[in-house]
Amino acid sequence: MSLITAVRVSRAPFMALGAIGVYWGTLAAMVPAIKAQTQASDAQFGLALLGAAIGGMVAMYLAPRISLALGRYILPLLVAVMFVAMQMPAFAHSVPALFVVLVALGATISSLDINANMRLSQLEERHGMHLMNINHAMFSLCFGVAALFVAGLRQAGWSVGQVFPLMGVAVVIMGVMTWEGRNWRPVDPEPEGAVTPTELPWLYIILTGVMLFVSFVGENATEAWSALFIERELGGAVGHGGFGPSTLGFVMAAFRLLGQVTTEKLGEERVVFWSGVLGVIGSLVIASAQSQGVVLVGIGITAIGMAVIVPTANSLLGKLVHRQQRAIAISRAWLIGFTGYFIGPSLIGFVSQGFGLRVAFVCVAIMVAFIIPAVVTIKSRRAAAA
Repeated sequence: MSLITAVRVSRAPFMALGAIGVYWGTLAAMVPAIKAQTQASDAQFGLALLGAAIGGMVAMYLAPRISLALGRYILPLLVAVMFVAMQMPAFAHSVPALFVVLVALGATISSLDINANMRLSQLEERHGMHLMNINHAMFSLCFGVAALFVAGLRQAGWSVGQVFPLMGVAVVIMGVMTWEGRNWRPVDPEPEGAVTPTELPWLYIILTGVMLFVSFVGENATEAWSALFIERELGGAVGHGGFGPSTLGFVMAAFRLLGQVTTEKLGEERVVFWSGVLGVIGSLVIASAQSQGVVLVGIGITAIGMAVIVPTANSLLGKLVHRQQRAIAISRAWLIGFTGYFIGPSLIGFVSQGFGLRVAFVCVAIMVAFIIPAVVTIKSRRAAAA
């Protein structure tokens, strides 16, 4: 299977994930500016980030219903809503205001993210192709480009109120390309006489949720705090912090493209297991780094580890559940897992307030390690059922 074919088949979710990458890359590079604008302490900023978790959890729960109601219009409409939400950080000049803004951002971004992934899972089954890694590579590539570009804007003196509207233009352009038109159709109907299971496979959903949770903890903790780590802990110049999240994005993009091939050859469980090991090592390197070069190496190792866990876990769960259960199973796994995308940065904030950013990244390494027993359990259960 060629990468071009994979992109063509999955164009709409491909562009949706790219738009999400532009948003997150912009936010990650602007964290020092937003934190200064709100005059928040580390703990207060971490608490505000929990607002995004609240909004995200509501969106994850409602995602299957919203997807069913809006059908082919779901992705372009959600991108439009995301563009509006992107303008809100300019109005956050206090911690309570930032909390409200992040609730709205968490809900809109999470809704678009889960619907893009549910659509991908449908397309994987329909075409018999692995599509997750290349689509998530698009997210990481756009994340890295946006973070690097915004770092340059910050060095040039651009403010929060100037950066987000500009980057929103790129989001709108990508949103136009999420329209599927006649190519869209819902989940394929069941063959006549086929029986749909009445109970969800909660063990697989929970274990996949654990994989997603720890992956998001490692990924977004690094996204949200690496810029601050470089500029505050290591004395980097204004704007140099953007090299942290941009490194994460570029390395993740490259290894997600590689994961498009390795997952098909090695299998999902093996890929996720060793990715978790690398994620632990990368977080420990960040925690111990004494120079910008070393911290970027640690971010790179973390990126290699985190790159394929989320897309590969999505594909794995899609194979473990019945097709009629796929949307709700993925949404429930993401309801568990996506909270890590926000709890990770919040955890960093609380620990950093009391013990410093280095200890906080050690905590991230410990949490990422939980992915290993989750993978082992799924593998043993599948072997026993075979």
